[in-house]
Amino acid sequence: MATTTISIEQDQFCCPVCLEVLRDPATIPCGHSYCLDCIEDYWSKTKHRDHYSCPQCRQEFSPKPLLRRNTVLAEVVDKFLRSEVQAAAQHLSRSEEVKCGVCTGRKARAVKSCLTCLESYCEAHLRAHDERFHRKAHQLIAASDHLREKLCQQHDKLLRLYCLSDQQCVCSQCVKEKHKGHDTVSVGDERATQQKKLRDTSLKSMQTLKDTEKDLKYVIRYIKHSTDAVEDESERIFSKLVQSIEKHRADVKELLRFQEKAVIGHAEEMLENIQREMSELRRTNGELERLCHTEDHLLFLQNCRTLHFPTNTVEMPNTDALTYVMYKSMRGTLVDVQTSLEGTLHKEVTRISDKVSSLKDGSSQNIPDKSKAKEPEIQFTSEPKTRADFLQYYHDLTLDMNTANSYLSLSDGRRSVTTRAEPQPYPDHPDRFTRWAQVLCRAGMAGRCYWEVEWAGKGGVSIGVCYKNMSRSGDGSECKLGHNSRSWTLDCSGTACSFTHNKESVAVSAPCGRRIGVFLDFRGGALSFYNVSESMVLLHKEKVTLTQPVYPGFWVGLGSTLKLCAH
Repeated sequence: MATTTISIEQDQFCCPVCLEVLRDPATIPCGHSYCLDCIEDYWSKTKHRDHYSCPQCRQEFSPKPLLRRNTVLAEVVDKFLRSEVQAAAQHLSRSEEVKCGVCTGRKARAVKSCLTCLESYCEAHLRAHDERFHRKAHQLIAASDHLREKLCQQHDKLLRLYCLSDQQCVCSQCVKEKHKGHDTVSVGDERATQQKKLRDTSLKSMQTLKDTEKDLKYVIRYIKHSTDAVEDESERIFSKLVQSIEKHRADVKELLRFQEKAVIGHAEEMLENIQREMSELRRTNGELERLCHTEDHLLFLQNCRTLHFPTNTVEMPNTDALTYVMYKSMRGTLVDVQTSLEGTLHKEVTRISDKVSSLKDGSSQNIPDKSKAKEPEIQFTSEPKTRADFLQYYHDLTLDMNTANSYLSLSDGRRSVTTRAEPQPYPDHPDRFTRWAQVLCRAGMAGRCYWEVEWAGKGGVSIGVCYKNMSRSGDGSECKLGHNSRSWTLDCSGTACSFTHNKESVAVSAPCGRRIGVFLDFRGGALSFYNVSESMVLLHKEKVTLTQPVYPGFWVGLGSTLKLCAH
């Protein structure tokens, strides 16, 4: 059967993002392949978190496709790389071929070298060499260049031995003279020993670099996730600040309109009185006009005294004082508020910027010198022990109304939640849990974080964390905390306690109290739950590999109440 040879170029196995040979290739739904880390980093930088596109064909996907290593493509790339290495080795061996030193024109490949003649010979010229010197003991070795370097400069003998004491190659005569009594081995044995040491050193060095590469990639992902979490939190805080300013603006506007209404109301009342008096005056003027046209003097004198003309002067509202209060005084106060707020924001943002700059400068100064460091390491601080240690990482949390199931009632400034028998009139929202009595917190957690909750009631509670992309709609396990790969929970009741992840539960032997502390070490890959009392009693510690910020989440049984504790 005839075989078909397929020509494969390295460009066919290059990642379009990093332009290097694919590492851990992942194929997305449109068919294009990328390094797993490259496409994850590309998608982590997208502005629209709900829409993800292919960097080549721009096809969009929603939700984010599940990325997995393409095993078949990885094997093909691995075979390609091995073939490239073999081709390079063959090319190197061809380039190291020794040529015959006697041939003229195109030189044939040498098969032997003579240490006496210091020349290399092909098969034809080797036969001529043997015929010419068949009675003389010329020493032949495998074909080699640099023949002079293989001989002892002092004795002109082949360097067959290696002196372990002086760490150099020697001949048999050197062993009898200058190196007498030294430990010696054959150059072949020493070569094997040194070759094994170098290979072991190379493997160790490669493993060290791979470990460092892995750690640095983790640090990069950790920094990205931490930045995303801080960005979300800053957006939330600034949104609250804007809402507060909007509320105060509305209050000031309402105050001004109320003052306006009061003053205008008084002026309009005065205007109505004036208009009534003007109407009465027009009637009196008509009566006066009628009397003036009569020729009966007695009638005129008898009726003219009944005519009434207003003489009271009207005191006008003080518009200057009102303008001063409404404009100059109010504007001056608001300008002071604006200046104070801008000054405070500038001061605090500058302080934060200085802190970030100092961290950046410090991190650059802490990069190890590769020429001096034997093994680069990433240092991890120890885990907290006492409650005071944990409180250094305390985060003040609030519940997200948009995620709360309709049977959950939030109170105490969205820090307490209770399950009711009747649904609450919440508006529809894509983040809301539709079936399970669950709610998430507003802020995502990354880095080292600690928070505490108190719970009560016979229905029990679940306390845990989940990814933001965990499903919300439906009653399947993909929407229930602890019953999928995107969430982890500690399930508490009055009689038992267990830890659940991806539908697998582990019973907790320690008694579960009513105040639970949760410690997340994002970088260290640990999620711990504690019974908070006079001492911190560890209930369960789970090793986790987190790829994005997690959100504290809770399930609350019917009749139970859960409250976020303030520090």
